Amino acid sequence: MLRIAVPNKGSLSEPAAEMLHEAGYRQRKDRRELVLVDSENGVEFFFLRPRDIAVYVGSGRLDLGITGRDLLLDSGSQAEEIMQLGFAASTFHYATRPGTARGVADLGGMTVATSFPGLVTKHLADHGVDAAVVHLDGAVETAIELGVAEVIADVVETGTTLRNAGLEVIGEPILQSEAIVVRRTGESAGDPKVQQFLRRMQGVLVARRYVMMDYDIRGEHVERAVALTPGLQSPTVSPLHREGWVAVRSMVPTRDAQRIMDELYELGARAILTTGIHACRL
Repeated sequence: MLRIAVPNKGSLSEPAAEMLHEAGYRQRKDRRELVLVDSENGVEFFFLRPRDIAVYVGSGRLDLGITGRDLLLDSGSQAEEIMQLGFAASTFHYATRPGTARGVADLGGMTVATSFPGLVTKHLADHGVDAAVVHLDGAVETAIELGVAEVIADVVETGTTLRNAGLEVIGEPILQSEAIVVRRTGESAGDPKVQQFLRRMQGVLVARRYVMMDYDIRGEHVERAVALTPGLQSPTVSPLHREGWVAVRSMVPTRDAQRIMDELYELGARAILTTGIHACRL
């Protein structure tokens, strides 16, 4: 049975549970459950602190885990990223008071406060910067005001919180993070159970990005129409009972669907329909 770690709380928890549900896996009904056996799908889920997931997977106790790239790199565990999941995106930056520094090269001799000491220590070392790192859990913006550090390293979304604290972002991003699937470093990729799980998750990602589009169009315009809706492999084109007309079915990106429908209509297509995709295998 495949053993998978899932975030038990925080910003990763709900999106991960929703994605697993869309992939056809059972999910817990009670947040107090720590283990859920989905015998029908051959999977056992372990609900753990997001920060601990990479450690458990890296130790070999669990086969796979869903966590953040930031948490994986901060853990220093023997685990590696094998799939991006497309949610919980975040950007890590250094920030400080205006005029203190312009980038990571200026941080030598300073103290950096962060909730991700492993990640920041490695980033500083990779850039040859000798700076002290102080580990704080949450609300690191106050570290500078209270004199604990001259610089902070934290997630930056809109930057409003930093500006309210009188701070500014400096330098290039430390890391672009998102939710990922991890496995033990060097573990074989050929396990059929692992491959099945990854196919299911990939199917959810594709289903979220695409819709199925159907439309009717005259045969002389079909090549131009198909150029607008090439699909993933090739569209399905079928003759209609009405002479000279064909029906076309193709997958199109959700974000472009309305524009494509407009262009198809101008080309002469009619009965243009889009349908959501709930699951797929490619």
